[in-house]
Amino acid sequence: MEPKKPFKARVLLVDDEKDFIQTLTKRLEVRGLTVSSATRGEDALNLTRQKNFDIVVLDLSMPGMDGLETLKKIKAKDPDVEIVMLSGHGTVKSSTEAIKLGAEDFLEKPVDIQELLDKICEAKDKRILVLQKRAQEQIEDILQNKAW
Repeated sequence: MEPKKPFKARVLLVDDEKDFIQTLTKRLEVRGLTVSSATRGEDALNLTRQKNFDIVVLDLSMPGMDGLETLKKIKAKDPDVEIVMLSGHGTVKSSTEAIKLGAEDFLEKPVDIQELLDKICEAKDKRILVLQKRAQEQIEDILQNKAW
């Protein structure tokens, strides 16, 4: 099933399960999304320094830097990026912690593709509104401070 309306988004998938990443990447790209991926939190941070993403889909449990630590560091760099956490065995405590740290939502694996697409679409719409608001504030600031 396709999303309600066609949309474009830049998505970063972060999960230590390579097969999961490859399958999900193909399923999202077929729907017109631009997808990058990382299998470690450190690699995800490097990618977010190089590119802007509309949404990061981030696994909670990874070796090395886990999903919560990766979430904190990505949000410190780009507070406006939308993040959806994934977990095959999430707890109420970990999902609550992820939301407190700035995650937009928390989905259980195996993820339903339509539910994920809906979350990506919502995140993209929210990011557009945030960027539009910031641009409007910058314009107002320029108009107020410019000596005409």
